[in-house]
Amino acid sequence: MTQQARRLRARLAALGAVGATALAAAGFQGAAHAADAPLPVVITGEDRVDLSLHSDNGDPTEPQVDLRLDVPGEEFEGDGEVPAVYRGEYTIRIDARGLKGVAKADLPCDADGLVAVCSGYDLYAGTTYNRLGGIRLDLTDDSEAGDTGSIVVTGEGEGLEFTPLTVDVRVGGPELLNRALTLPKDLKAGETFEPPLGVMNVGGVPSEGAVLRLYGSRGLSFPDDFGNCSSTVVDTGPLLRQHTEVLCAFPDTLEAGAAYTLAGPVRVKTADFALHDIFSSSFRPLEPGEEKTLHEGRRQGSGPDLTLERAGDADPAQYTKYAELDLPTTNTYDLELTGASASGAAGDTVTAEIGFANNGPAWISALRSGGEPFSFTVVAPEGSPVTSAPEKCRTITVDGSVPGYRCSVATPLLEDARLTFPFELRVDEVVEGARGRVAMPEWDNPFDSDPSNDVAWIVLNAPGEPGDDGTGGSDGGPSDDPSAPGAGDGDGSGDGTGTDDADSGGGAGDDAGGGLALTGAQGVGLLGGAAVLALGLGAAVVVYQRRRAGRDGQAAV
Repeated sequence: MTQQARRLRARLAALGAVGATALAAAGFQGAAHAADAPLPVVITGEDRVDLSLHSDNGDPTEPQVDLRLDVPGEEFEGDGEVPAVYRGEYTIRIDARGLKGVAKADLPCDADGLVAVCSGYDLYAGTTYNRLGGIRLDLTDDSEAGDTGSIVVTGEGEGLEFTPLTVDVRVGGPELLNRALTLPKDLKAGETFEPPLGVMNVGGVPSEGAVLRLYGSRGLSFPDDFGNCSSTVVDTGPLLRQHTEVLCAFPDTLEAGAAYTLAGPVRVKTADFALHDIFSSSFRPLEPGEEKTLHEGRRQGSGPDLTLERAGDADPAQYTKYAELDLPTTNTYDLELTGASASGAAGDTVTAEIGFANNGPAWISALRSGGEPFSFTVVAPEGSPVTSAPEKCRTITVDGSVPGYRCSVATPLLEDARLTFPFELRVDEVVEGARGRVAMPEWDNPFDSDPSNDVAWIVLNAPGEPGDDGTGGSDGGPSDDPSAPGAGDGDGSGDGTGTDDADSGGGAGDDAGGGLALTGAQGVGLLGGAAVLALGLGAAVVVYQRRRAGRDGQAAV
């Protein structure tokens, strides 16, 4: 949504609520609504497009402008037919004649040269169901640096009041690329490093100032304090989205073809739990008047200003559109499975609470995968089938023949996460010392510091006191005994790969259900579905994943 649409939508919210109520009372007919007050409709889309002289301006099949109509009301999120808030004919006119000699435009709907008309009938609350189409812009043989033009989009319809959209198009304007970054060698969690930040204007005209954006996911912070910079810290909500953002304004001109470096260092601090956290830096042109509003609602620094200084001859190959690093890469975590022990007579139902923990010191960010899950398998003890399993566990066949369960664990996973998976078992046959196997996949995971606790046991009716049978403790804890039920057939698999496919997706911080207890900071959730992901150094370790999540410390600029 453009800034224009956000401002207008806020002002029209109350009017939209009144209009929606009137429509409901009148059967949602456009004519009934028109008799009271026009329904406000905002035409939305990108209101500024810069065309580069040095690239193909993105995928030629993808439009730069996505036109939609923003209608007051709550968007429909249920199943079935989407209810309309307006019924009646309307038209949208897209006039791109202002681009003649500047750029060519591929318009949606019924186009005649540089003018197109889109016709519609129903309108729905929000923008999702009110898409008009996209506008693709490209250079022509006549396009030159500094050329400007515009597209004007207007609408009309009985009982509707449209707010038009103007799309400004500029050719060969300032185009800022970022100094490419290299991963610092041997950077350890808890240490600080100074990235070589810089910018080059490869555009055809000068940039009247620039804005530097620094981003760090949950395990990163920025300890410096600069007067022309401000920061925001997001340390609540989904872990994938927790982060620190810093914006710095540089009002001086960046000449076309010139490169610049920061006059002083900018430090990036890694937390003790950081692993595969994301750091990125990016420069963009400073918009006219933006310097006065850039820091509103943010914590502004109080130290000396951070400044840019012109560099010598620069190689454009050393600059890139995206400059980011995943770091540090040397930290580890310790995933641990804990078994359970119980006793019961024939016909009894007993509960075995399987424990899953991350003993740290690192968290499992999974930022690049968007929180893809990993899993472990559970095989019940002989003679005692499972009557109730946690919601995040599903039936599978382990090693091709053994009935069992695969339980999914969502990521990101905090550095001190503690989760429990309660299984209810019915004792059909009392088998002394019967054991069921709980196991992580057998992967080559260089970040798991103690693979020995990736296997645990469910022990039923052990001889003597529970845990005296050498199963690894009173809770039936870790054991490497390959002869236990479900331990595999000697081929080294034992990874719970069964007949079902791996599930993916899910969000961090989901609440557990179906009797699945959840403990640990900020309530790390479990992801639904069965998933065995073996991601690693390059290709095979489940948790070599990363993407956005915030972090706990206060960031200063």
